[in-house]
Amino acid sequence: MFSVIDSSFLLDIVANLTINLCNRVNSLDSVRLVNGTSLCSGRLEVKSEQSWSSVCEADFDQQDAEVVCRELGCGAPSVLQGALYGEVEAPMWTKEFQCGGHESALLDCGRSDSARSTCSPGKAVGLTCSEPVRLVGGASRCAGTLEVKRGEWRPVKYYDWTLKAAAAACRVLDCGSAVLTGSRNEASDTSVWLINPDCVHSGSALRECASSSSSSSIVELTCSDSVRLVNGTSLCSGRLEVKPEQSWSSVCEADFDQQDAEVVCRELGCGAPSVLQGALYGEVEAPMWTKEFQCGGHESALLDCGRSDSARSTCSPGKAVGLTCSEPVRLVGGASRCAGTLEVKRSEWRPVEDYDWTLKAAAAACRDLDCGSAVSTGSRYEASVRSVWWISSYCVQSGSPLRECASSSPFSSSFIMELTCSDLLVQPIISVSSTMDGVSEAQQQGFRVRRGSNFTISCSVQPQYPGGSFQLTFTSSNTAHNYTQPAVNHSADFLFPAADPAHQGSYSCVYGVYVFSHNFSSESRLLSLTVTDPTVHIIRLVVLPVTLLLVVAVVVFILKASRGQKSGPQENIELDSYNLGVSRAEGEPAEEEGAQGAE
Repeated sequence: MFSVIDSSFLLDIVANLTINLCNRVNSLDSVRLVNGTSLCSGRLEVKSEQSWSSVCEADFDQQDAEVVCRELGCGAPSVLQGALYGEVEAPMWTKEFQCGGHESALLDCGRSDSARSTCSPGKAVGLTCSEPVRLVGGASRCAGTLEVKRGEWRPVKYYDWTLKAAAAACRVLDCGSAVLTGSRNEASDTSVWLINPDCVHSGSALRECASSSSSSSIVELTCSDSVRLVNGTSLCSGRLEVKPEQSWSSVCEADFDQQDAEVVCRELGCGAPSVLQGALYGEVEAPMWTKEFQCGGHESALLDCGRSDSARSTCSPGKAVGLTCSEPVRLVGGASRCAGTLEVKRSEWRPVEDYDWTLKAAAAACRDLDCGSAVSTGSRYEASVRSVWWISSYCVQSGSPLRECASSSPFSSSFIMELTCSDLLVQPIISVSSTMDGVSEAQQQGFRVRRGSNFTISCSVQPQYPGGSFQLTFTSSNTAHNYTQPAVNHSADFLFPAADPAHQGSYSCVYGVYVFSHNFSSESRLLSLTVTDPTVHIIRLVVLPVTLLLVVAVVVFILKASRGQKSGPQENIELDSYNLGVSRAEGEPAEEEGAQGAE
């Protein structure tokens, strides 16, 4: 037995299938677009009698295209060009269309016989009509209530709506990236379109994924309008493009810095910038932006920042800005940053509802957090209910980030997601001490101990889980050893009673513990240890002073010897003077005679 709700839901499905089938039959009755990416794009074919024929470019113009797009229930024509969707396979239409643009069907238009019966290669009409999607009632054309047209314009029901699905609407509207989705409640139920996000995620157009429904809660959407990241793996990564007016332009690395990146990531609703580098997401395709951004980092939008004219009008290959912003995902309340309650930010931080959650989907969260792989998922009950995100496992498993797969749950929940990732242990601490003369030396990056002394290497870790063990790993140039001890009070001491040169090398502590039915380990930094010989030290203390004394003695001796050699001639002079003085004393009369002669 089906419930009333189930019966109503089934009736909706049957009605929608009937509408879809009728619309498709009517639209494909006499005109169709083939080989395209949706019902609104492809190579044009018309049906006359019982066969389909391609149309040559020369027999078709913009007014004819407007009629075709309207007939197919699409938006206005955006591209009209031959060979976009393959070469001609069907027979060629031999009449020239002469539409006024107001007709409801292409075959209602006037026609004249064409001079051709075949069409040159590459000249068959390729047509792309815009998707009938719009945002109304907002501050700009890129914000407001989301509406889709299928026969008539209707708002979209706010149920199971994801940012990834919203991105498709922003892309169709040429409005950059999806930044924010919300709901607006009407006084009473109204006719709406219910859009299946999984259908949109598969690449189908919004109109093709819509089914008729009723609701008082409808989608409000805000797109980034003037900035976007293209060719990336998510809405938070890609080559940066800006749109100041009607066209998108790439930005050169030299005109963009870290503060500018912070503004862009915030504007797109992403986390902080993690990578800023050119050529990460393809070469420049759009025109080049010719101004240098001068953001302070606090602005809410990139085009709110100051700008100055740049000296360049082109950008060297590989120099277009490639930007990756972190995903706004976190684990809170756990023993480490890699374990706890899973929360995602879309305008606000909310926990994730523990429903339809798989370990494969959980692996995406661990990957976004740079926390290894998913180990376990669980549920935590809260006494009071609060707003949560519901995340589609199918969406996440397809490779999309959690934020893009999150939708606002229609119900509050008391059961929220608990997640443990493999990289959940903090790094252990390694230290060494040596007792010599009652003095304990402190830990050093490079440590010296005296030969023959006792030294201890200690391993410790912040309290997270009980038990576990420490493995001390020793590596030298010619050997390697491992020593293991149980963790007691989250630490272990490895005593070495007599240091010798064999203990020289690198040491590290590896902490291991068995939790969540898995073994985890974490390794400390390396510590380098050198063993010094005290005998050599003592010898040096004795030999050095003796050597210095000997050197001093030799220097003194050399100086004396040198002084002795210099005193020889001086002594001779002094002797000569002495002898001369004696002779003069003995010959005083001679001096007097000399003196008298002088007189």
